[in-house]
Amino acid sequence: MSESQSGLSRVLRAAAARVPEPRTAHRLLRRLTHPLLPDDYSSLVYPLWSSRELRGEVVSVRRETEDVVTLVIKPGWGASPRYQPGQYLGIGVLLEGRWTWRSYSLTSAPSSGRGEYSVTVKAMPEGLLSNHIVGTVEPGTIVRLAAPAGDFHLPSPTPPKIMFVTAGSGITPVMGMLRSLDRRAVNDEFPDVVHVHSVRERKDTLFHEELLALEKTQPGYTMHLRVTSEEGRIDAPQMSALVPDWAERPTWACGPNAMLDELAEHFDATGRDDLYVERFTVNRDAGASGGTVTFGSTGKTVELDGATTILEGGEKVGVQMPFGCRMGICQTCVVGLEDGHVRDLRNGTDHGPGERIQTCVSVACGDVEIKI
Repeated sequence: MSESQSGLSRVLRAAAARVPEPRTAHRLLRRLTHPLLPDDYSSLVYPLWSSRELRGEVVSVRRETEDVVTLVIKPGWGASPRYQPGQYLGIGVLLEGRWTWRSYSLTSAPSSGRGEYSVTVKAMPEGLLSNHIVGTVEPGTIVRLAAPAGDFHLPSPTPPKIMFVTAGSGITPVMGMLRSLDRRAVNDEFPDVVHVHSVRERKDTLFHEELLALEKTQPGYTMHLRVTSEEGRIDAPQMSALVPDWAERPTWACGPNAMLDELAEHFDATGRDDLYVERFTVNRDAGASGGTVTFGSTGKTVELDGATTILEGGEKVGVQMPFGCRMGICQTCVVGLEDGHVRDLRNGTDHGPGERIQTCVSVACGDVEIKI
């Protein structure tokens, strides 16, 4: 840092000590740094002061199990504490010199103040970022953030009777809902909630002590824990026996695709339309043929089978395309389809030339050219 930069940094730090609000501070910084932008200097004072991008600081890392951690993130200037419990948060982490993005369900309850976000991350076998977060990220790490988003959340007003069906890390968005309901119960009555949660091993139960405590403090909450290594997977008839009034309960479910598919069939068979599902992965068996994918002006091509997404194919040949959740939710990866046809892994829908597609959930049906 030059002597002039050092002097300016001292001035900014002194000014910041007298200015409590970031917006006021940025007005002062604009005057001090003109003709440069405040962001050219504000990181010298405080890394979270940025008007160009939303940033956050990891203030704590709490280990939940051997391969799961909860990050508590203090958001920077411009972040809103208002979001719907159950939504996800986009997080960018600097990994091997590149900002790598993923979206994780918020496990915190919204706050009326500036508040903090919390996300709970499980290390996945092929998850580059999830393994990095679980094994490496420490308090003090600066991350980039995208605003909370997603349609998996409770409506307002909250139904008087609810059922949650979760498995494994699928409990994370529901945990945000439960914490929010618990917080609101100070002024509003806690609804009648039945929660059916499955884990492979008892030791893998996330938030177990908190859930047991919730059962004691909130009479409206009932949890049924299913340990599949001991009792096997729960099926629809068993679910009906466990929750006899299930037909009266709008249901929010998150977990493995097989569980969600069976639950959807169960609801469809009875004409129910109040099942709300959040999927962390997509079904790779879409019956697509695969083909040669050309990445527009880059001139790069790759041969893909019918289960490898366009996004994954681009990464194989070094084509950097935008992405976020990698689950077809956040719309970050949308690009134009110049030629050929692709199939959406989520629902089997085919898309043709001129349409905009999501590369993270689209596979090739023959030769394809992407407009990038």
